[in-house]
Amino acid sequence: MRDSYREQLDTVVNDLVEMSRLVTSAVNRATQALLSADIQLAEQVISDDAKIDNAHNDIEQRCFGLLARQAPVAGELRTVVAALRMVAEMARMGDLSAHVAKVARLRYPEKALPDALEGNFKRMAQVAEEMVNKAGNTLHSRNVEVANELAEIDEEMDDLRRSQFRILLSDEWTHGVEAAVDVALLGRYYERIADHAVSMGRRVIYVVTGETSGDDTWTTA
Repeated sequence: MRDSYREQLDTVVNDLVEMSRLVTSAVNRATQALLSADIQLAEQVISDDAKIDNAHNDIEQRCFGLLARQAPVAGELRTVVAALRMVAEMARMGDLSAHVAKVARLRYPEKALPDALEGNFKRMAQVAEEMVNKAGNTLHSRNVEVANELAEIDEEMDDLRRSQFRILLSDEWTHGVEAAVDVALLGRYYERIADHAVSMGRRVIYVVTGETSGDDTWTTA
């Protein structure tokens, strides 16, 4: 019975890793749609968000089942609780990727980003993808050192966000209010994806060590 239970728990973890790959792909394709005004790709990202939602629902239900039937303790309980939180983090990252694609769709056939900010957003997207991918791999390897690196990587995301605001608030901004709102929202979407990845790293640390950081919360925004 316990062997079967541990197999079920291992399957949940493996499926979380696979879900992180779906999210990484969504971030990548949403960015391509944004930068190239690719309406078909944007629609695909929006449609595929249902796959991430379905994965979330399936993993969540299995975690609830493990809690109800197996009464896990110690490290196993930490793994189930962390899995419930991480699956919610990844579902939200999928939603944020779809939001990026929706902005691209809204502004089609024009690009949503002014040329001066394309480089900034390319790098922001690269950082977000790296963080989501690393969070998934860390979940698989349970490497606390790598999990801690996510917070350090997030500092670059914060710097990129501040750079955006400097451009938006400068006298050289000539693209109007609508474009400024798009940039502000898009920057926020990528920033939140990174924040969710950092939170996933904290969950891994919790699973391995049983310790939580002081600012560890169940982020939903």
